[in-house]
Amino acid sequence: MNLYKYTIIIGLAVLCATQSFAQKAENILAAAGSPANPKVSISWNRYHDNTALLEIYRKMVSAHPDLVNLESIGKSVEGRDLWLLTISDKKKGESATKPATYIDGGIHANEVQTVEFALYIAWYVTEMHAAGNPFFQQLLADKTFYIVPSISPDSRDNFIHGANTQHSSRTGRKPLDNDRDGLVDEDDFDDLNGDGHITQMRRKSDYGRFITDPADPRRLIPAPEGQQGVYELLGYEGLDNDGDGLVNEDGVGGYDPNRDWGWNWQPNYVQSGAYKYPFSLPENRAVADFIMAHPNIAAGQSFHNYGGMILRGPGAQDDEGNFRPADIAVYDALGKKAELLIPGYRYIVTYKDLYSVYGGEFDWMHSARGIFAMSNELWMANYYFQKTGQQPNDYASAQNEQYIFDQFLLFGDGFVEWTPYEHPQYGAIEIGGFKKNYGRMHPGFLMESDAHRNASFVIYHAYHTPKLEVAEISVKDLGAGLSEVTAVIRNQRIIPTHSSLDVANKIEVPDVATLSGGTVVAGMIVNDRDFGITTEQKRDAANIQIPNIPGNGIVTVRWIVKGNGKYTVTVNSKKGGKAAKTT
Repeated sequence: MNLYKYTIIIGLAVLCATQSFAQKAENILAAAGSPANPKVSISWNRYHDNTALLEIYRKMVSAHPDLVNLESIGKSVEGRDLWLLTISDKKKGESATKPATYIDGGIHANEVQTVEFALYIAWYVTEMHAAGNPFFQQLLADKTFYIVPSISPDSRDNFIHGANTQHSSRTGRKPLDNDRDGLVDEDDFDDLNGDGHITQMRRKSDYGRFITDPADPRRLIPAPEGQQGVYELLGYEGLDNDGDGLVNEDGVGGYDPNRDWGWNWQPNYVQSGAYKYPFSLPENRAVADFIMAHPNIAAGQSFHNYGGMILRGPGAQDDEGNFRPADIAVYDALGKKAELLIPGYRYIVTYKDLYSVYGGEFDWMHSARGIFAMSNELWMANYYFQKTGQQPNDYASAQNEQYIFDQFLLFGDGFVEWTPYEHPQYGAIEIGGFKKNYGRMHPGFLMESDAHRNASFVIYHAYHTPKLEVAEISVKDLGAGLSEVTAVIRNQRIIPTHSSLDVANKIEVPDVATLSGGTVVAGMIVNDRDFGITTEQKRDAANIQIPNIPGNGIVTVRWIVKGNGKYTVTVNSKKGGKAAKTT
């Protein structure tokens, strides 16, 4: 071995040793609020395909065996697994008996960061628990997280590995005849320049309406009044593959997975994007079946983009009656906290402030299952330069800032420069424009910050699922061998054990307070303790049914019991978990 090669090998060995040494805990000062040495290291400035996601899931299970379970809850149209992470402290009780929060992302697969944001929650709560943070140790002792980061895995891999626009691959991959010509998916986008992105086509024309922007030649702007335009825009890259005189008119899919849910579903001629019937898509059916089988789910969150919004239902005006005042008060408390934690995001009502949605996921969760469900629409133009006062629908300003941001902060990495191409139908054209990973998606250096803020809100939402305690038990000797046992059951969080809609429609079974340790003669709910007003339960007096334990509220129950013994009061709630106390 010559001296040069020996020197190189020694140098590499020293470098590796130095890098290894630099990663030891004693060499790192933890940034506040972050795990200094996570057991699972993930870079939050990139996007992961299904293979990479599964690798991360398995690493989380291996690194946190007492916190994380991994299972498939179903298959996609193309046969991919829908992976579920169940996160809870297994040493502190069964996950299925704790109040739970269901979280998913990627139902619209082009909303790519939604998967990373859901995954960030799973990663953060487990790593902070492992780091010894008391808040997360208590949170996972009390609560369960069910997280399905990607519920449209087929389209996710297509978006990442295939050529797409910023907006395509929103649909699923079930083949459809969108243009009703008897053929299926025969005229999708074509990546004419082979760069992996579907960008715009433009052509010089005597009838063009656009000129290049003097301030940025990459950009086309409408020609000023009285000035002849130079270019016409021809749409996204593509060919007339089926010879019908149209370009890109029949791509894969063509339905909207978030219009397929079994609440206030409407057919396609009413709600564009609806498929055949509610839950006709296997991905949504798998999620619905899972939620139905887990009545402990009290909170729900589905990530979407774009617009910087925290949405609650109803999706359509005719469902407004399903949002009772007491439930709206809970949503308002959550939404206002979200606005504080995620600056610039707005808490809004879907149909009033955005648009009408029929057959949407969080409407089904709220109205069919009594779950307090919300959706965060991630990312917005204001974030380019951290503005808070800009109007969210100021499209011209946002587009201008998009070019400036790409030029000075991304150094042109978000744009495909215009290049000539000889098109078989259009002749001499140019192809260029923003890449698929710029515009709707977070640039790398801004992703972790927004992921953390959104996670903080979802964790707050999860924290405020019910937490019950038997706060007080008092025993009064009534004479003649009888005792009066009174218990106060308290909910220490904002979310009640049953929504008002749940109570009205009897969606979930009532909570039950049980007395053991004596022979129960009578059982009752105490309506007014001071005045002794009660409502007796005639049957099964030892197990008092409670319609609801309100958020930050109490319910008082009472039994008449033979004998003077040691009594235990246990409360059991599907969405509120269990609590017990002994005299």
